[in-house]
Amino acid sequence: MSVDRDSLMAAARSAAESAYAPYSKFRVGAALGFADGSVVTAANVENASYGLSLCAETVAVAKAMAAGKRGGLVGVAISGPDADRISPCGRCRQVLLELAALDGSDPVIWAEAGSGIREWSLSQLLPDGFTGE
Repeated sequence: MSVDRDSLMAAARSAAESAYAPYSKFRVGAALGFADGSVVTAANVENASYGLSLCAETVAVAKAMAAGKRGGLVGVAISGPDADRISPCGRCRQVLLELAALDGSDPVIWAEAGSGIREWSLSQLLPDGFTGE
């Protein structure tokens, strides 16, 4: 099943409004679309100890896993501020792969910032990611 890009992007934009970003002011929202039609959203959560901050994508995967989602990931939308570009960081790419690898999916990733919406497959962003194999 495919996922509607515009709906998923709208969900990510809405999620960004809940970001806790008092230090960077860089508010990011993520929306995960699943084959069953469900959507899980989240926002980034900063911490005064910067290394403990959590990206929106990682928070969304944690929420999905906590809700029992095991595979079925077909699309990921990320919305950020009007920076030139945005894409999942290396950690988030690996975290997304862990969820996608549970059923061998290769979700499409859309990222929106000042330069518009860009699109990749997860395997393009992380060609040799670590899996349980």
